[in-house]
Amino acid sequence: MNSEVVLILDFGGQYKELIARRVRECGVYSVIKPYKTSLEEIRKINPIGMILTGGPNSVYAPESPLCSKELFSMGIPVLGICYGMQLMNYLLGGTVNPCEKSEYGRIPVTIDRPSVLFEGLSPEQVALMSHTDQVSVLPEGFESLAHTATCPNAAVANPAKGLYGFQFHPEVENTVHGMEMLKNFLFGVCHARGDYTMDDYIDTQVAAVREKVGKDKVLLALSGGVDSSVCAALLSKAIPNQLVCIFVDHGFMRKNEGDEIERIFTKKDVEFVRVNAADRFLEKLRGVSEPEQKRKIIGKEFVEVFQEQAKRFSDVKYLAQGTIYPDVIESGTDSSATIKSHHNVGGLPKNMDFKGLVEPLNGLFKDEVRRVGKMLGLPNYLINRQPFPGPGLAIRIIGELTREKLDLLREADAIVREEIGKSRSKVNQYFAVLTNVRSVGVMGDDRTYDYTVALRAVTTNDFMTCEYAKLPHSLLSKIASRITNEVKGVNRVVYDITSKPPATIEWE
Repeated sequence: MNSEVVLILDFGGQYKELIARRVRECGVYSVIKPYKTSLEEIRKINPIGMILTGGPNSVYAPESPLCSKELFSMGIPVLGICYGMQLMNYLLGGTVNPCEKSEYGRIPVTIDRPSVLFEGLSPEQVALMSHTDQVSVLPEGFESLAHTATCPNAAVANPAKGLYGFQFHPEVENTVHGMEMLKNFLFGVCHARGDYTMDDYIDTQVAAVREKVGKDKVLLALSGGVDSSVCAALLSKAIPNQLVCIFVDHGFMRKNEGDEIERIFTKKDVEFVRVNAADRFLEKLRGVSEPEQKRKIIGKEFVEVFQEQAKRFSDVKYLAQGTIYPDVIESGTDSSATIKSHHNVGGLPKNMDFKGLVEPLNGLFKDEVRRVGKMLGLPNYLINRQPFPGPGLAIRIIGELTREKLDLLREADAIVREEIGKSRSKVNQYFAVLTNVRSVGVMGDDRTYDYTVALRAVTTNDFMTCEYAKLPHSLLSKIASRITNEVKGVNRVVYDITSKPPATIEWE
């Protein structure tokens, strides 16, 4: 791409992805690289600015991640956030000490002097702090811009060299005017044009795919999720009639989803193959209750079914995957631990003879993928679909799977999604879980002994943590009434009010 780039150097901070997304929301392209990235590689990237992330370490401790001091004399504007600010000051001759009193949560910040960072903002701000160290003595040429009750240098700057720092986190919503501060750095310090758009990304990827693939055919495992669906739509635009989409229907999709996927992609310029493998998967899972075992069996069987189908297309030369940028980041880099390994990161699968990989979405975050999907004409019900695990309903059914349980949960989940979806409740993810609990109930004059369905609805910004959604009791009552009346086999509905941590969003 020809867009200007802001380079984000990762020192192990949990908000690195959020920083990158915020920069992109301002119309400026961003990339995340390990803190060990060489000066030579940085010069090749040619960023208009750099942001140093937070991190869990103390800059003065042995083995803490450090960058080269020369980074700050390259003539490229730098913004240090939390650990990044402390590191910049430490390397340039300042002093960093443990706080007498640590700061956590939303903290009042007072701006002491005018600065481009705070242009248009009032002197009193509220920002998210999370630190046990702080800068006590500034390096030569630096000045303090803001303070809190216990932190004398909550923001610092050396305007002559384009070096700035926040002790707080401007990228999070709890810093009320954080986006304005980031924009001020990007446009007031880095003089960004704001030339990054999804139109540019689509055009660039279309051209890149055509150049790489030529007239060859490409194979894609279409799961029906947002990422693989948008990948298929983009490839059908780039190389019409050269894409083969294999949709392995394992029988664990939500109500009508398999048919919806087929209806959408049989109208595209692709060869669409639907494999109805529900019986095969259920047989493999007979008697299995442990969730991790379910996941492994489903993953293994999915690969086997896909490979069996792929053998039918001997003229296919490339494998396409719906890898997105967080998959790449989460799968581990030199600077951060692996959060989780992604099946579609790390190269070509063994025992499959392809010339190469095609991954047109691997530079995008999920919200950008959805925007690309909308621009490519995919329906809202697909691109704004509720998050769904790869094993599907198989891990939203506690205990052994049966066809009857799957049908029961499909109906209950459809009611949950319909009712919450059309309400005005603030909720980011919601679904139903079929528990393995049966209890006594009464319907009419008859005693019942049926299943309990649990509702899960959460609010979250990043899915790393969440709070349960405070849904109106009238909405919960309506959902419970509909499920117990319309779904045969359920006589009780409960609401999960546990946050993450200590729970997770999914039950298994």
